[in-house]
Amino acid sequence: MAGFLFHDVIFGPVRSRRLGLSLGINLLPSHEKYCSFNCIYCECGWTPDILAYKPDFPSREIVHQYLEERLIELSSEEYLPQAITFAGNGEPTLHPQFPEIVGDTIILRDKYAPHARVSILSNASMIHHKTIFDALLRIDDNIQKLDAGFETTFLLINNPVVPVNYSGLTENLKKFNGHVIIQSLFLRGIYKDQPVDNAKEDEVVQWLNKIDSIRPELVMIYPIARATPVHSIIKIPIFELEKIAERVKQLGIDVKVYQ
Repeated sequence: MAGFLFHDVIFGPVRSRRLGLSLGINLLPSHEKYCSFNCIYCECGWTPDILAYKPDFPSREIVHQYLEERLIELSSEEYLPQAITFAGNGEPTLHPQFPEIVGDTIILRDKYAPHARVSILSNASMIHHKTIFDALLRIDDNIQKLDAGFETTFLLINNPVVPVNYSGLTENLKKFNGHVIIQSLFLRGIYKDQPVDNAKEDEVVQWLNKIDSIRPELVMIYPIARATPVHSIIKIPIFELEKIAERVKQLGIDVKVYQ
């Protein structure tokens, strides 16, 4: 398996290229990836058959206990994070008590690290559930994935392991009414004997149309940064990403490129 897994419920703080000093919360099993997508670039490697077994999620009580203990420790060291981020070994919103844990986390943040932003790195596959959507509205940095403008490209790159209505996903992103950050990874190469390139012109045009309709507060554009499970895909040069970013700016939307 390419990449790595997080073996703790609470990890870091780590230096994040997007979020600064970030304290991570891993709501997924500690020994394997658990995700609704099987992205060909995922640093955690391939997704197992998540429908074949019952996952071992950390309990709400454990998350609360470990997060509070770590925040107390960091406060005593005067090393409080800039962000408290739901990330880890897959898709955080798959945890059955995700909305409740968001509420707990906000309370702990307010008590111990009031200047930190609560963040999430999510693939948007669960936002059609009202309880998930409403919980995401409470998060300061609601970062959701959108790597493709065409459904065929979405299926090739993000490779969902559960049924995902792509048009419904993009429509639901609009319902955040701007309280969403879109993260998009661009790549090119070969997968399953098919060319894949979401940075070519027709792909970018369609993706820009989606971005324009969603009107996020920010777009985060980035290339591959770590080992990927598919070895035939390559990193997009930074100058190409900057050109895409300029076209986002022309829509009147804030954008940042990360290397």
